[in-house]
Formats: sequence, C-alpha cells, structure tokens
Amino acid sequence: MTGITGLTRKNTFVLTIRDADVIAAALRQALAQASPEERPGLERAAALVDSTASATESGLRARWVHSRLTAAGFTGDITSVAAVKALRQAEPTLSLLAAVQLQREAVTHPE
Repeated sequence: MTGITGLTRKNTFVLTIRDADVIAAALRQALAQASPEERPGLERAAALVDSTASATESGLRARWVHSRLTAAGFTGDITSVAAVKALRQAEPTLSLLAAVQLQREAVTHPE
C-alpha cells in the first residue's frame, strides 16, 4: 500500500481500499488452470493473498504508518513525539490529530 486516501488537514477519516478479493479470485482461476510446475508458486501466492486479505483496517493503517516511518528513515520510538513529527514530515497533508490517531494504531500493531 503506497498511500491512504482521506487524510488531509481538514479530514481525519481514513479510507482504505482493498482489492485482495479480486486478486484472490484471479489466483484461484490461474491455479485451476496451472500446470504441475506452476502450482506450488501459485498456491503460495494464494495463501499470502488470503492472509493479507484478513487484515483489519486498523492493522492496514498501522502497517502504512510503519512503512512511511521506515521510508522516512525514522528508527526511534514509535510512541514518541518525534514519530508523529516524522510521520507528518513524510506525509505533509496529515493533520496533527490524524497523525496522532495513526500513531496510536501503529503502537497497538507492532511490526
């Protein structure tokens, strides 16, 4: 996930978009038509998609926060004010309220 829509200085809601069900259906179709050599890889891919699809929205947002902080080079304490600052620097459109809410979710879903 490269971004989460709905986060602006005026809005604090988060809209997560998932299309794992479409991907899972495509993998199942490919698996049904796969040669014996292709089956193991497709089975593994299908299992990964299924496990990812079961993630909660809170978990997805937490994963996004962790990935944004990692991309920004933040290696400190996720519970710190510095983490909120780093998140807001990585995503300048985040309001302080949205950044704090996202930080709290990231704290409850450690990597």
